[in-house]
Amino acid sequence: MNGAVAAGHPATAEAAAWVLEEGGNAFDAAMAGLCAACVAEPVLSSLGGGGFLLAHQGSGRNTLYDFFVQTPQHKRSVSDLDFYPILADFGTAQQEFHIGMGSVATPGTIKGLFRVHSELGSLPMREIVNPALDFARNGIVLNRLQAYIFSIVAPIYLSTRGARRIYSSSGVDDSLAIEGENFRQPELADALELLATEGERLFYQGEMGTELIAACESGGGYLNKADLDDYRVVKREPLGYDFQNARILTNPTPSSGGSLIRFAHALLEKKDQGEFGSAQHLRLLSEVMKQTNLARMENLAGTGDAGALLHPDTISRFCSALTGHPVNSRGTTHISVVDGQGNAASLTLSNGEGSGYVLPGTGIMLNNMLGEEDLNPGGFHRWNTGVRVSSMMAPTLAIDQQRVIATGSGGSNRLRTAILQTLNNLYSFGMDVREAVDSPRLHVEKDLLSIEPGFPGSAVDELCAGYPEHHRWSEKNLFFGGTHTAIRDGQGFSGAGDPRRGGVFLSV
Repeated sequence: MNGAVAAGHPATAEAAAWVLEEGGNAFDAAMAGLCAACVAEPVLSSLGGGGFLLAHQGSGRNTLYDFFVQTPQHKRSVSDLDFYPILADFGTAQQEFHIGMGSVATPGTIKGLFRVHSELGSLPMREIVNPALDFARNGIVLNRLQAYIFSIVAPIYLSTRGARRIYSSSGVDDSLAIEGENFRQPELADALELLATEGERLFYQGEMGTELIAACESGGGYLNKADLDDYRVVKREPLGYDFQNARILTNPTPSSGGSLIRFAHALLEKKDQGEFGSAQHLRLLSEVMKQTNLARMENLAGTGDAGALLHPDTISRFCSALTGHPVNSRGTTHISVVDGQGNAASLTLSNGEGSGYVLPGTGIMLNNMLGEEDLNPGGFHRWNTGVRVSSMMAPTLAIDQQRVIATGSGGSNRLRTAILQTLNNLYSFGMDVREAVDSPRLHVEKDLLSIEPGFPGSAVDELCAGYPEHHRWSEKNLFFGGTHTAIRDGQGFSGAGDPRRGGVFLSV
């Protein structure tokens, strides 16, 4: 066998698996999955967004490639911006997002694609993009999950003529494409083909970039030539720490998701959790999440440096808060790939929810990261210029004596607790990968407890009694993330796609 992939859509997984079958390595496969995800999971990923890839090479070298979005280098009067709110309808709740040209941050996905390919890939770029070209030209039948996601963000994808032309249903008026429709994106296919031939300069210094800059200048956006010219992929040393008998590697600062996972593990690892699903386990897990949230908010109000969370004094202080406590009795997708050469790739991508602006002739929807409340806790338009935006995204690897595990998740603030719980299931409770991914989850945000079905009822009742604000979900939901996980051990490959986010696992 050549390798294995876990991803959020059959087409994404098939693209990566095809490249593995053609002799590509895990990094070739991850980049093929990236391109395919931009076609098959268009709300969750885009060439106009950003992301992170955590690479483990068979030689033992570990590198985090940061190609997330960057704030513009200059500001302009808010009154001149195309920046406005829309409401996304999640069924059980509504959430406000801001879109328009003024919400677009400097994209990094295309730079990331070419940087990873040039340094770690083994196949020509044309072979990397081929599966995505086929999907975009011939179309993909829209599945239930992607149709549901379309329904949530419909106000964004119907907000401009360019978006409506691509994403509207062919048979239902005033609707985005619906489940069962063949969804084709020929302009995106042409753009991918041109990029494979001409390289990243086409977007950052060529015709695509010129078009984007002109649209921002005339249409109320921030980006200018310097933003595209000066954008760079940043290589970082992964944040590494020990948990149980594994070495965990994840996204370091300035992004915060990895540091928050590390912080939570530090609180969790020395506590007796009891049996999985017991009242003791659920109380401890919920309190760890609460303390992590408190530490995050304290940090945001203080230094704003996620690394400060990991100071031993900070960890000790919040760990003490657990002692004596009763516990002692959006738009994101993820791809995980491992191969037979010992390589592992954990790749997380996001486009926010999309800005509504599609770069003409390319089918590329630009991000709305400057309109994401989670990424702008100090308020909109108050960001520092020319800096990498912090993110919750946390592509993660776990390496022990027998296994290399690639995992990660989409899901905004919930992705960190999804990864935390999946790793905890694998290492603290000894679950196999399928059970670890499928097991029910909970999430605590501010004073609200959200919990999936599947835990023992008496334990859930006891936990909810301590949370006046709680939501018992009737079924597993993409709200709780999607930890698509791939594993290589001495016997071969295993893994699991998370059913909450259309997960697929393939080995070849």
